[in-house]
Parts: sequence; structure tokens; C-alpha cells
Amino acid sequence: MAFRANFCRLPATRIGVSSPDRIRCSKVFTVRCSADSDFDPKVFRKNLTRGENYNRKGFGRKEETLKLINREYTSDIIETLKENGYEYTWGNVTVMLAEAFGFCWGVEKAVQIAYEARKQFPKHKIWITNEIIHNPTVNKRLEEMEVERIPVVEGKKQFEVVNEGDVVILPAFGAAVDEMLTLSEKNVQIVDTTCQYVTKVWNVVEKQKKGDYTSIIHGKYAHEETVATASFAGKYIIVKNMAECDMYFADRFTGKLVERTMMRKYGVENVNEHFISFNTICNATQERQDAIYNLVEKDMDLMLVVGGWNSSNTSHLQEIAEERGIPSYWIDSEQRIGPGNRIAYKLNHGELVEKENFLPKGPLRIGVTSGTSTPDKYGSSGVMNLLSTLIGN
Repeated sequence: MAFRANFCRLPATRIGVSSPDRIRCSKVFTVRCSADSDFDPKVFRKNLTRGENYNRKGFGRKEETLKLINREYTSDIIETLKENGYEYTWGNVTVMLAEAFGFCWGVEKAVQIAYEARKQFPKHKIWITNEIIHNPTVNKRLEEMEVERIPVVEGKKQFEVVNEGDVVILPAFGAAVDEMLTLSEKNVQIVDTTCQYVTKVWNVVEKQKKGDYTSIIHGKYAHEETVATASFAGKYIIVKNMAECDMYFADRFTGKLVERTMMRKYGVENVNEHFISFNTICNATQERQDAIYNLVEKDMDLMLVVGGWNSSNTSHLQEIAEERGIPSYWIDSEQRIGPGNRIAYKLNHGELVEKENFLPKGPLRIGVTSGTSTPDKYGSSGVMNLLSTLIGN
């Protein structure tokens, strides 16, 4: 759950200005309004969560489903690494594991509640509005449990397939207000697995809307979490990165540039009346980034990053390794390794690369980390495939 929110009072028309005094964009971004002024998303959601067809706490099957999840997704190799100070040597290969990695508690809870829903409604039709998390194996597992994705045609979700009495799961990233409204009108059973860090961001955006602030949302425009957050905003701008504005990397500079603009326009003494900045990156994402920063300080020959290729938080882990000049391989499953000394992986900017003879001969030191949507089992499977390849060489 990794994006940033800033708030400033801007003219309710559009922004398109030049650096350094104003933000310089390669294209003009229109300030958009997400909802009718007579409709209050916060009040609607509050009423929805109090309804008898809404559940976000599970169905009393936590112990049963957690046993199943642990059986399917935990790993003896990961436990061995943790028990030995996050570093262990097999033959002439030393594996170093980041001290924060893999499933965060919000992701684990979302998957667990989805499993509970299937147990609770064994004969019901169960839908999910999007991927439960950004992990292809976990999503495939839910498909095997007959939890179906709402079909999408030409970029639009086809909610007409959902019938009264069906069960609909909202994923860990949440769902946009208009989707929740549609489902409420259909009188379906809603199982909400939205991470509480996501809903906290919604509350922040909603609060600042009342102060007539424009929300500047740093994230991917079509990402489920960004779409959901924007639906709670009034006026908002979505910026993916500073490449869109011919500037620097947005994670570090977007908020500061806007803040400086507000200072120049209104004066330092008045800036707090016009600009507010919130770091809305969740603790788990920050902890994994801090852990890989510590890991890349160690001597290593290569890095293995495991996580869904559409996972923003995993892409940042890959980015950190790339910035340090470490040969880093971002895979979404262990099947990307092999046959033989071959790997298919993604770079941080999205390019898919296939490489032969990626593992050098001789003693190796390998760093390993994974994104918040990656079960331990799939990080360890990647390690096992690496070791098998080395033994085969």
C-alpha cells in the first residue's frame, strides 16, 4: 500500500506551470471532482458498514483458516534463515534474507477473511472486485476455490453479472465508492478485506476535502488503491512520477515542489493555510524498504526480489537494488528460474528480460527479499530453484 498524499488550495480549474517557480508538466492535468456535491462518500460508507449484509471481521473461522494458510504459504527454508540471524549457508552459497519481507499483517488478514468467506458460504456464488492482493499464485488459489473476478470489458467492470444474494469480496486495496454503491443497491453480501491503512488514507482525503483542498495523489493512475482513494476526494490530481512532469523522482520531490510553490505564492508564514503533506506509505511497506537498504550494504553477488509484477511496493524494492548497481532479478514466481542457468525477470521500469547464464560459478552471496503480497513459500521456492541451478552447474 504505497502512495503519498499532499493537499493544497489550488484554483479549481487546472494546473500547468513551469519550473522552478511552479510545477512544470509535459501535459496539462485537469483538476477533477470525484462525486456530486450532494453525495457524501464518508456518510455512505459509514451506513454501509452498519448494514446486516456487510462484514469485515470474518465469520469466526480464523483459527481454521489460518492453519490452512500456514500450510499453503509458509516455508521451512525461511524459518531456517530467520532462526540463524537471517543468513544461512548451503554448500558454497550464502543466502541473506531481508529482516522485513513478505506478507504483511493486512495482506494476511485479507487472504484469511477471503478463505473464511468461502467456508461460510460454501454454496453461494462468490465474486471479487479485483485481485485480492498482487500475487498471481494467491489469486490463482482463490480462483480454484471458485471465487470469481468481476469481468471487465473495455476497461469497465460488468457488475450486471452479480445477482441479489451473491457474495462479493472487496480486496485489500479497497474499492471505489461507485462500486460499493452499486453493490449496496444489488443487496449482496459484502465481505470487506480492505487494509485499515488504506481506509486511514480515505479518512485523511475526506477530511481535507472539507477544507477545500485539492488532493495531489502520488500513485499509479489505474491502480486499485489510487482509484479508490480518489473516489473519496473532492478535487484531485494523480501524479505517477516526476517523469510525467519532466522533473525528478516523485517519491522524494513532488510534495516539496508543491510546498515551495505555495510558499512563493502565499509566503512562508501562511503556507500552512494552503498546503498539508501526509506520508501515507504504510508501516509494512516502509519496513521492507528500510530492510533492503540495510541488506544492500552487505557484500553480495546478486539480489533476488520476489513479488507480483504489478506490485508497486515490490517494484520499489527492485529499484533500490538497481540503484546500488547490484545485479537484481525481480521474479513473480519460482517458475521464472530455469530450465538450466536461465531466468526471466523484470526491471524496475517494467521491461521483461530473459537472461542466460545469470548465475556465476564459484562461492556466491545472494540477497533475498519479497513484497508485502508474497507468501514465504514462494520466496523460498525461488531460493530452492537457485540452489538447484547451482548444483546442476
